[in-house]
Amino acid sequence: MRMYDLIIKKRNGNSLTKEEIDFIIQGYTEGQIPDYQMSALMMAIYFQGMNEEETVNLTMAMAHSGEMLDLSGIHGKKADKHSTGGVGDKTSLVLGPMVAAAGAPVAKMSGRGLGHTGGTIDKLESFPGFSTSLTPEQFTENVNTIHMAIMGQTANLAPADKKLYALRDVTGTVDNMSLIASSIMSKKLAAGADVIVLDVKTGSGAFMKTEEDSFALAKEMVKIGNKAGRYTSAVISDMDQPLGFAVGNALEVKEAIDTLKGQGPEDLQELCLTLGSHMLVGAGYAKDLEEARKKLEQTLEDGSALRKLAQFVEAQGGDSAAVFDTNLLPEASIQEEIPAPVDGYLAHMEADEVGSACLILGGGRETKESVIDLSVGLVLKKKVGDAVKQGEALAVIHANDRDKLEAAKKRFLTACSFTENPVEKRTLIRGMLS
Repeated sequence: MRMYDLIIKKRNGNSLTKEEIDFIIQGYTEGQIPDYQMSALMMAIYFQGMNEEETVNLTMAMAHSGEMLDLSGIHGKKADKHSTGGVGDKTSLVLGPMVAAAGAPVAKMSGRGLGHTGGTIDKLESFPGFSTSLTPEQFTENVNTIHMAIMGQTANLAPADKKLYALRDVTGTVDNMSLIASSIMSKKLAAGADVIVLDVKTGSGAFMKTEEDSFALAKEMVKIGNKAGRYTSAVISDMDQPLGFAVGNALEVKEAIDTLKGQGPEDLQELCLTLGSHMLVGAGYAKDLEEARKKLEQTLEDGSALRKLAQFVEAQGGDSAAVFDTNLLPEASIQEEIPAPVDGYLAHMEADEVGSACLILGGGRETKESVIDLSVGLVLKKKVGDAVKQGEALAVIHANDRDKLEAAKKRFLTACSFTENPVEKRTLIRGMLS
């Protein structure tokens, strides 16, 4: 078998066999196939596409390119959630404790964020001492004991995907449905969960900007997961404006805690109840979505979800005092309102630009070496469809540097557009697939 022949085969629009895909992924992972040949193949796939069988085979080859996490020591069906990313997306901080408090094991592997804000791990590090450097034995014990653990992604988890994504990123071949779906699902399958619930975002702050593309990606990933023998479902949710009100690491942790107290933003709570219901049904802890939702709502009402967060933070070395007193979380030295420039209604808020304002403040990473300021960010006071008066606060900026604050304020205002006429509020849940 020669890589040259396989490039020509795909360039001419023919399908690659499982054996050929296995040969390609193994050869590239081990350094036997050079970047220039793999780049040529990725471009051929970009233009010619892959059929369903090819996509599944590519996903499985990448999943098996390194370590496959063995979760067999965990009792019951293990549930995990994956989000395609967005601005103000702190769902894991709310969802994990809710689902775990309802009895289902939540075994999650997370990474750090590269972009507007930190990832789930960065946010959790707002709790002093918190660590995701768990051994597989500790991870298993924590899930069995408290029904929840989050571990940092190991270097040897789906290494083919890591290598391939870096190549696609610089060769203009990221934007292909089969390659995106196989990249996401290879990591999820390697992480070992039995139940995978996907939160596929759509809108200005999402990877997929249109509903059509978001549904297409969701369908592709659900097919892959189910063919791999995992219970897989997807929720398509709006990301045309930030989720909730807080954007920034410690600020998002505070909002997550408020939500676990039943005092959080309506959209964040609704999304977590929807995703969590799919997780409970998939793991066999509820017979249908209605029963699952009632169980999750009960965890908010009786405080068990909040207590579960504290238990989880303590189990991973963190100081859980901030769960019950959010004033102990990192706080920025400057807090300043951003006034509305006109009277009217907030017509649109470009989510990506709001995220960029947080990045300017130091709340995210521009490179892997960047150090995140956990205390900075923005808290929105208005969402799309809300009436505004000139001079009224649109948001409050939390900053530690006056120059960065001014730059972030300008960036935020470019994200907002206004109209004299009332605006219909956006629907959060756009659809579901299972």
